[in-house]
Amino acid sequence: MATASTAPTTNTYTRLEVAKHKDTKETWIIIHNKVYDVTKFLNEHPGGEEVIQEQSGRDATEAFEDVGHSSDARQMMEPYQIGELVKEDRTKSDDKKSEDWSNKSNGKDNSSDSWRSWLIPVALGVLATLVYRYFISSH
Repeated sequence: MATASTAPTTNTYTRLEVAKHKDTKETWIIIHNKVYDVTKFLNEHPGGEEVIQEQSGRDATEAFEDVGHSSDARQMMEPYQIGELVKEDRTKSDDKKSEDWSNKSNGKDNSSDSWRSWLIPVALGVLATLVYRYFISSH
């Protein structure tokens, strides 16, 4: 007789539950509708623990995105994820943004970003060379 396989369940939390965890003993934050226990990461955060403490117990999505974290930083978050917000507490715009950056970090949408990362510096270099040669030849 075959046994049914059970998929791992995802813990869900309300915003009120997350708000209870806002001190240095337990620091939880929400980013893109996902709940993270970042207590053990406080001392390791490059920006200092105060930056995370300011957002503890609440939705830190905007602050996280305003800083412009790298794909490496986004991957570093994964082990700290303890669950997701319940559907009633989720923000709709975050669902799409979360999906977008997770696809990029998984390598699914990096093709257009890779050429942009070198195109702008090359274009600026060419422009600077042309401007320099123009001024040198006119003097």
